[in-house]
Amino acid sequence: MTPSRGPGRRPGTPDTRGEVLTAARTSFADKGFERTTIRAVAASAGVAPAMVHHFFGSKEDLFLEALAAPFDPRVVLRPVVEGPPDELGLRLARTFVTIWEDESRREPLVALVRGAMTSEPVAAMLRDGFLRIIASVLGPAVAGPDPLLRLQLAISQGLGMELFRYVVKVEPLASTPPEELIQRLAPVLQHHLRG
Repeated sequence: MTPSRGPGRRPGTPDTRGEVLTAARTSFADKGFERTTIRAVAASAGVAPAMVHHFFGSKEDLFLEALAAPFDPRVVLRPVVEGPPDELGLRLARTFVTIWEDESRREPLVALVRGAMTSEPVAAMLRDGFLRIIASVLGPAVAGPDPLLRLQLAISQGLGMELFRYVVKVEPLASTPPEELIQRLAPVLQHHLRG
């Protein structure tokens, strides 16, 4: 009689990490960020929840990997909230432009933006997961009434600039020097975020 195995890595050499990632993408797309659980992803992939934690760490880490995000907003946005409040818009504008000016990040970001415009599952992952993570980092720095609306307005301002400059390539926005773009965008972001 063959001894029974507990949950965990299956015998053989399957791409367990890849199967967990596939299960996570499906769950995040179908159920959204909030209703996806590590336990359910693990069950779908046929592994123990500890295996998912081993490969990916937290649910947020798993989500960012599933989304194939070219940066971790928790890391990139942390310095934005750490400086003086009256320069919040400037720091956020600089971060937006710096990320999109980096050619190694631009192509995956363009793919995400285009995917969100044509695929409801991708849009749901961005809306329910990625924006939630961004809000968890930037939210405490937002002042005034309606902080979530203020934050969404600031993000939409940055996303609109990125769409016109890097995806559609509308002139003269597409050829405006990055520092000028930062200086023009910063007051608008400051207004949205701090009032």
